[in-house]
Amino acid sequence: MEQLWFPSLDYLGTVLKFNLYSVIDIFIVAFIVYKLMLMIKGTRAVQLIKGLAVLLIATALSSMLNLYTMNWILKQAMTALVVALPVVFQPELRRALEKLGRGQFLTHGSLTPMSQGEIGQVKIIAEITRSTTILSKNKIGALIVLGRETGLEEYIDTGLKIDGIVSAEFLVNIFIPKTPLHDGAVIIRNGRVAAAACFLPLSENPNLTSDLGTRHRAGIGISEHSDAVSIIVSEETGIISVAVEGVLTRNLDEASLQERLSLLFSNKSGSTLSSLWARR
Repeated sequence: MEQLWFPSLDYLGTVLKFNLYSVIDIFIVAFIVYKLMLMIKGTRAVQLIKGLAVLLIATALSSMLNLYTMNWILKQAMTALVVALPVVFQPELRRALEKLGRGQFLTHGSLTPMSQGEIGQVKIIAEITRSTTILSKNKIGALIVLGRETGLEEYIDTGLKIDGIVSAEFLVNIFIPKTPLHDGAVIIRNGRVAAAACFLPLSENPNLTSDLGTRHRAGIGISEHSDAVSIIVSEETGIISVAVEGVLTRNLDEASLQERLSLLFSNKSGSTLSSLWARR
């Protein structure tokens, strides 16, 4: 007669212990991955990760389709990327280590997103245009950055986080000379004033004219590093300029500025201002 086997208490204890430790292990790893995802949210790292994903998929497809030459080239590119990744993700790694050192890794201080409808979109553009016109007439230097698809979190972290309502009076008050926040850039994201006194990367374009100062070069630089739109008001001449994708358009008046912003953030350009800002 066949004897039935029953697990011993020691065996059940070992299995239970193993499963409990496994659940704790998985939970910790999942939590760390979640925090890392929150940390890179709103930064250029998101686009870089998408690019890496495309390379991985292309490598797998070339292997499946026996495209030996293409597969070899992609594998060599992936090998080079392993060395380049610490350089590419240097800002994100620095931010992660800083938060870890300050004990802020377990918290997430992102700004609250705010959805804007069509009416809100028009109002935001109108307020930005009105503030820029006032600054121009009074020859007050200003640099306003409008975020789009590419995240600007690393630049927001260099300034003072505000999360304020976009209004002409508020923006003008920020750039009044000798006030605490006038030196630097204002970044608008999620339909809100995300931060002020932010530091931006300067353009390395050697073809820029010598009459463009640091403010203009910073406005062009951020448009080269991301898809953001920057509005620059010259302190010397009051001239209003807009930088998009590294190209500077100068001598804009109130009507032309509002028209250009409306075009850049309209449905014709791919998505509305509300969906672009609310996506962060």
